[in-house]
Amino acid sequence: MSSTSTSAPKKREGFSSRKVFIFAAIGSAVGLGNIWRFPYVAYDNGGGAFMIPYLVALLTAGLPFLFFDYVIGHRARASSPLAFRRLNRKTEFIGWWHMGINFIIAVYYAAILAWAARYVIYSFTHEWGDDPATFLMTDFLQVSDPAAGVTFDFVPGILIPIMIIWVLLAVVMSLGVQKGVGLANIFFIPLLVVMFIGLVAYSLTLNGAWTGLDALFTPDWSALTRPEVWVAAYGQIFFSLSIGFGIMITYASYLKKKTDLTGTGAVVGFANSGFELLAGIGVFAALGFMATAAGIGVSEVATSGIGLAFIAFPTIISQAPGGTLIGVLFFSSLLFAGFTSIISIVEVIVAGIEDKFNLGRVRSTLLVVLPIAIISTLLMATTSGLFVLDILDNFVNQFGILAAGLVSIFVVAYLVRALPTLRDHINARSSWKMGKLWMILLAGITPLILGYSLVNTFITLMNEPYEGYPAEMLNIFGWGMVVVLLVAAVVISLLPWPKTSRASLTPPAPPVSGGKVQHDHVDSAAQKGL
Repeated sequence: MSSTSTSAPKKREGFSSRKVFIFAAIGSAVGLGNIWRFPYVAYDNGGGAFMIPYLVALLTAGLPFLFFDYVIGHRARASSPLAFRRLNRKTEFIGWWHMGINFIIAVYYAAILAWAARYVIYSFTHEWGDDPATFLMTDFLQVSDPAAGVTFDFVPGILIPIMIIWVLLAVVMSLGVQKGVGLANIFFIPLLVVMFIGLVAYSLTLNGAWTGLDALFTPDWSALTRPEVWVAAYGQIFFSLSIGFGIMITYASYLKKKTDLTGTGAVVGFANSGFELLAGIGVFAALGFMATAAGIGVSEVATSGIGLAFIAFPTIISQAPGGTLIGVLFFSSLLFAGFTSIISIVEVIVAGIEDKFNLGRVRSTLLVVLPIAIISTLLMATTSGLFVLDILDNFVNQFGILAAGLVSIFVVAYLVRALPTLRDHINARSSWKMGKLWMILLAGITPLILGYSLVNTFITLMNEPYEGYPAEMLNIFGWGMVVVLLVAAVVISLLPWPKTSRASLTPPAPPVSGGKVQHDHVDSAAQKGL
C-alpha cells in the first residue's frame, strides 16, 4: 500500500465548476493594489482622461496576457514549472522563477494583512489619536533607523497577528483546491463586494465627497500626450490582474477540459477593473471629505499605498461622523482582499511542490507554509520590517513580475514559437476566438511596454538609490534578491524530476519545439534527467 502511494502520481485536484474558478481568479486579482494603488495612479495620471489608456491597456495587454496565462496552465493541467516544461523543456525555468517571486511576495504580504487586522480593532478605539502618522511609525511599527540594517527586535503588536494569519492560511490551503481555495473565495469575495459597496455608499454622504470625485474624474487631456501616463496604465493593469507570475497559470490548470477560457477571462478582467473603479470612487470621496475638513486641496491629502491606508484613512475615521463604521469596512476590505490574494500567491508554490515531489496536499502545504511563515515572521514582525517590506515589494514587482512577464513572452513567442499552438488550444475551447491580432499584441505591444518600463526603472534606480536606503539593504533585499531568484530558477530547472513526480505522467498535450509540436512523450526527457 505504501509503495503504491509513494510511487504512483497522486490524482490532481481541480475546481468543481467555472463559477468557483471565476471567484478564485477575481479573489486573486482584487487585492491591495486595487484599493490603495489604482485611485492615486488614476488621479496622478490625468484623472478621468486616464480611463482611456487604462481601457486600451486592458484590451491590448491585460486580457491578451491573461489568456496567455490561462492557455499555458489549462493545456498542461499542471503547476507553472511543469506547465512550462510540458510546453518546452527549455522554458521550465520560467515556472520556477514564478515560484520564487510568489515566495518573496508571500513573505511581506502577510505583514500587511497583519497590520490591517490590527487596524480593524483600532477603528473601534481610534487608537492612533490625533497623529496617525506618528502612531503608525513610532507606536505601532516601532520603526528603527534604516542605517542600523536588519534588526530582530520583535514588535508584539505585529508578531501575534502575523502568526495568526499564517495559521489561518495553512488551514485553508490544507483543505485543498476546492474545499479550501475555492470555498474561501466563494465566501470572502461576495462579502468583500458588499462591504466595499457599503463603504462607498457611506463615503458619498460625507461633506466634500463630490470635491474628491471631481478631483479624481476631471480629465486632464494633455496627460494623453505623455508616454509615462500610458506606461502607468499598462503597469497598473499588469499588477492588478495577477498576470505574469504563475497565479493564473496555476488556477487555469484546475479548470475542466471543456471550459470557455476567453469568456471566463473577460469576466475576470472586467470584474477586476469594475472593482478598481469602485475603489477609486470610495477612496476619493473620503479624501474629499478629509480635504474639505482641513480646508486644503485634495492634492495635499491624495496619496497611495501605506500612507493612504494607515495614515490618511485613520485621519478620516477620526474626523468623520460614523467614522468607526468607515474604519471597520475599509480595513476589513483590505484584510479580505489581501487574504484571497495571498491564497493564490501561496497556491502557486504549493502546486509546484505537489507536482515535483508527488506529495499529498497537507504535506505540500506544510512544506511550503512553514518556511515562508518563519522567514516572514523573522523579517516582518521586527522594527526593521517596514524597510525590508518596501525594498522587497519594489524590486520584486519591477524586476520580478514585469521581468518574468517580458521573458516568458519573448521565449514562448520567439525562441519556442509556441503562440500558434497556444492559439489553437484556446480557440478549440472558447467562444471568443483568438487570431493574429492576439499574437501581435502579445509578441509586439506587450514586450515594448514592459521593456520600456524595466529599462526606465533600472536607469532611475542606478542613478539614485531607492528611497535613500543603505546600499547594504538594497544589495541584499533588492538587487541580490532579484539575481538569486533568477539564478535559482535556472539551476532548479536543470535538475531531473523524480520518477514518481507528476512529470512522469503522459501530458495532456505534446510539447512544442521551434514552432512544431513534438509527438513523443515529454516524460522521456524527465526520466532521463535531461
